[in-house]
Amino acid sequence: MKIEPLDPRGLSRLSALHSAGSARLLAGVRSAALAGETPRTAPRPVIDASWQRVMRIGIDPDQSTSSELLPAGELEHRRRATALGELLPSVSQWLIAVVQASQQIMVVTDEEGRVLWRDGDRGVMRKADGICLEAGAAWSEDTTGTNGIGTALELRRPVQVHSAEHFVRTLHDWTCAAAPVHDPRDGRLLGVIDVSGAESTFHPATLALVESVARLAEAELRERHLRSVERLRSVASPILCRVGGRALAVDSHGWPAAVTGMPPVDRLPLPKSFAAGRRWLPSLGMCAVEPLPGGWLVRVEEEAAPGPAGVSRVVLDLSSRRRSSVTVSGEAGSWTHELSPRHAELLYVLSLHREGRSAAELAADLFGDRTRTVTVRAEMSRLRRHLAQVLAHRPYRFADEVRVEVVPPPHPADLLPHSTAPAVTAARRVRDPE
Repeated sequence: MKIEPLDPRGLSRLSALHSAGSARLLAGVRSAALAGETPRTAPRPVIDASWQRVMRIGIDPDQSTSSELLPAGELEHRRRATALGELLPSVSQWLIAVVQASQQIMVVTDEEGRVLWRDGDRGVMRKADGICLEAGAAWSEDTTGTNGIGTALELRRPVQVHSAEHFVRTLHDWTCAAAPVHDPRDGRLLGVIDVSGAESTFHPATLALVESVARLAEAELRERHLRSVERLRSVASPILCRVGGRALAVDSHGWPAAVTGMPPVDRLPLPKSFAAGRRWLPSLGMCAVEPLPGGWLVRVEEEAAPGPAGVSRVVLDLSSRRRSSVTVSGEAGSWTHELSPRHAELLYVLSLHREGRSAAELAADLFGDRTRTVTVRAEMSRLRRHLAQVLAHRPYRFADEVRVEVVPPPHPADLLPHSTAPAVTAARRVRDPE
């Protein structure tokens, strides 16, 4: 999954704030913003947007950062269940020497912002206990306000939060840099790698370091995945040689290991709950599914070829700030697919324009640049592989016979908070009808 590059203007501005006596300056900016006044120096846009979110949630700037820790059994279960556990030795090797030398700590959380592991300078870890930055603690924006971990989870991109940029006053002596880690197999957000320490340990290059480590972690996951697909291929190829008709072997994330009787495919989108038996898949139609070691054998039932008939409803669920999904339903049943941030943006724009959009119009909607049509066409091609029955092209649009429903977030400003697409940012500015 592509992560937006760091904004050098934001880093330069943060560095300037620090060199100008950041603690006092940032505290003044925060006080004015919380009082509804216009500060002399505006907060960075990423921080201002986060402050607005947590104020809507009702976070008290004077509250404690304490949270109820996960029970030991639940913490161990989450550690075993996440792919981040496989990466921990590598992440520690890449970061631990740096964080110890700079008197900081390394923190790894899950996708909910729960701390799974931490390591680093022992003195800093003792201080971290005082703000509940410890294993099992909650560090999402919903619980702790603006902070590196929670804000990186909200935006799905690297974030550095320094001193009084933290919403909760208790954290003003801290600085933190965090970067999300995505699973390259399905784009799912796995969690965050964070480096935290005293406000005096601030360095603008820390964020670039943490982002680099996150990308290396994703690269290691990608390499592990390729090896697992090769193992599945060695098992599936002899089986597919004996299967008639169209069939393919895919891993548990839908990535193909071998195909017969049909052109090669990219990833086969699988529903959230997938099991053996007769299963309807939007891109293939009705299929017979059998388990394989490390994946599935999927045989297409020829009499049930895919087509637009039978699909009547599409629900685009954008109610969560962290994940979006689309549910397709009709005569053959229903199917839910979790969306990447880019695909969520595209489907949202198409839901606003049922008459359709050209590639140039979508490029303007997403990037503010009508010339980026190659990127739009590539993304729409990927999206139509998942939703071939409900998406048409020339122009790109939802099929006329399909009823489309959008489930928005409770507040317009929380619509796809990770997005910088002009069409989405414009929609966030719509006043709440209440």
